Amino acid sequence: MKKYLQQFKPFLIFISTFFAAYIILTLIYKLYLNSFETNDIDGITNIVGQNVDQLMRLFHCDVKIIKSITNPFLELWYNNKYTLRIIEGCNAVSVIILFISFVIAFSVKLKTTIYFILFGVFLLYILNVLRIALLAVLLFHFPEKEHILHGVLFPLIIYGLVFILWVFWVNKFSKYAK
Repeated sequence: MKKYLQQFKPFLIFISTFFAAYIILTLIYKLYLNSFETNDIDGITNIVGQNVDQLMRLFHCDVKIIKSITNPFLELWYNNKYTLRIIEGCNAVSVIILFISFVIAFSVKLKTTIYFILFGVFLLYILNVLRIALLAVLLFHFPEKEHILHGVLFPLIIYGLVFILWVFWVNKFSKYAK
């Protein structure tokens, strides 16, 4: 048994560090979400909505993002048509937590790890805002394609970026890069 523990030590360290980071970050995020009333929109989702609004207005889109009267989400109106809603799950925090947990599990130098996490979080946030804005425009023009756009294409793009960042991290910066 000791032989196997020694043989699989790198994997066991990775998996325990990953899950510890993931659980801790998820619990912190859950505590953050619990600080809001049931029908309130959390601050991060509000900021995402504001950034989507700013981006779309930058491209002269006729957009209005308002809080739903009855539900905890933002309504995105594009060209005076209710096009999509921005819920807590649209703020990409769960994807960011997954990204950070993996990077921490393969980390070596604290400074490099922090810089890469900040870079990755920024990139994922920007891509997420772009994703929501583009999804609004595409759903306005192709509402029948909602499943493929929202359920397949855009998750593939955001998780694809996470995967690319992970591969880059492991190959360039982790202790396994050598």
